[in-house]
Amino acid sequence: MEASLGIQMDEPMAFSPQRDRFQAEGSSKKNEQNFKLAGVKKDIEKLYEAVPQLSNVFKIKDKIGEGTFSSVYLATAQLQVGPEEKIALKHLIPTSHPIRIAAELQCLTVAGGQDNVMGVKYCFRKNDHVVIAMPYLEHESFLDILNSLSFQEVREYMFNLFKALKRIHQFGIVHRDVKPSNFLYNRRLKKYALVDFGLAQGTHDTKIELLKFVQSEAQQERCSQNKSHIITGNKIPLSGPVPKELDQQSTTKASVKRPYTNAQIQIKQGKDGKLMKQSKTVDVLSRKLATKKKAISTKVMNSGVMRKTASSCPASLTCDCYATDKVCSICLSRRQQVAPRAGTPGFRAPEVLTKCPNQTTAIDMWSAGVIFLSLLSGRYPFYKASDDLTALAQIMTIRGSRETIQAAKTFGKSILCSKEVPAQDLRKLCERLRGMDSNTPKLTSEVQGHASHQPAISEKTDHKASHLIQTPPGQYSGNSLKKGDSNSCEHCFDEYNTNLEGWNEVPDEAYDLLDKLLDLNPASRITAEEALWHPFFKDMSL
Repeated sequence: MEASLGIQMDEPMAFSPQRDRFQAEGSSKKNEQNFKLAGVKKDIEKLYEAVPQLSNVFKIKDKIGEGTFSSVYLATAQLQVGPEEKIALKHLIPTSHPIRIAAELQCLTVAGGQDNVMGVKYCFRKNDHVVIAMPYLEHESFLDILNSLSFQEVREYMFNLFKALKRIHQFGIVHRDVKPSNFLYNRRLKKYALVDFGLAQGTHDTKIELLKFVQSEAQQERCSQNKSHIITGNKIPLSGPVPKELDQQSTTKASVKRPYTNAQIQIKQGKDGKLMKQSKTVDVLSRKLATKKKAISTKVMNSGVMRKTASSCPASLTCDCYATDKVCSICLSRRQQVAPRAGTPGFRAPEVLTKCPNQTTAIDMWSAGVIFLSLLSGRYPFYKASDDLTALAQIMTIRGSRETIQAAKTFGKSILCSKEVPAQDLRKLCERLRGMDSNTPKLTSEVQGHASHQPAISEKTDHKASHLIQTPPGQYSGNSLKKGDSNSCEHCFDEYNTNLEGWNEVPDEAYDLLDKLLDLNPASRITAEEALWHPFFKDMSL
């Protein structure tokens, strides 16, 4: 690829190509930086215009973060006495639901302000613009310090994370987006702060009143989505006339997104008010998979998985596309399970990936386990997947396919996998990835090999027979775990920047806690309070 980009010069060059390249790169970076600064300045001006009262209190210095639902700015409070105080201003996007904004504020005011949970100082509103002012905690990038932390610092980090989770879980708050960028860490001052409750939901007994409204709204939305159409033959008529409020929604959400199949069916609404099946499109990857269709089906039959599944469901519900690369009308007619999926890819728990409707604070503990796994292995992000099935396959490469299938049964899900994948020994895995073992390349090849067998998920209640799909191993966790991978070269293990203190004697308690955090069954997964009393923190006090 690089050779094809080379340019051969017939005439002698009157300049140094290397110097010219460096000058061009430097000029490009400078222009990019100036462009960003101009953009930030414009955003700050717009914020002042949207919420004029901010200018009376704050001097906005910089834009320090931007997400899907908000932007964060660094400001100083213009107080009459004393030194200037640094403040973080979170500007919520105007399209955010008022109840969701109010619920986030209530989480910060009721549970925040102690035990490493971010609090709130002020809140400003002008029309549909809302700005939350919070204390600013200067913090390090997790990626920058990952491999320079001593083992004791890792213990302190996890202990303080569990303190924050215990605090919010006591109020019945499920954070839903626990990850390093949402747990601020000041290494010098040893201060921590759990932030961003924009995706938070409440448990059934939550003490945050507004989260109950958020939860009830989500349930109503799921109920309306579950009133889906019934598909018969090539035509897809609705069971009744199309409601006006769902007219546009059903057209959009009825599209079947199956990126690895060669039968991606697009749905559109016909003139007669019925939804009609449109054309089929074939992608390049699925054409490759089509040649392997017969081999995959045979492999599944020989393993006995298909026979077992077929015997457990009525013949009338058995589809004719099982273990193939097409989608039949029987599969399309089944109601799609709708459940909360909020969170960041790579940190979602198995029950989230399999669309389990009853999700608890255990999903936060799984996310904390993934953070701990990154700290012990020195790899971040540890999991990197483009979709839920790929993410589940990656989890299987670490926790085992049999164990994942068994755990899914406990919360009403059935997972099918074309090959049995053994569970990894967590200590050996982390030591190899951290560089304590010379067999790292072997591990990488093993992980890539296992991850090439992607599972299919179905609802246990309706015996949905999904497809078993084999995807090239390059798309799986082998890439995110592999040293030297182009996507992970920034966070490869660096022996010169690493603090080896304590890493040569990592106690068994560390991996026992990790195992309990990454328990595939949310019902038996360790809680934040239990984690704080784990022997791993035996000499640390609350």
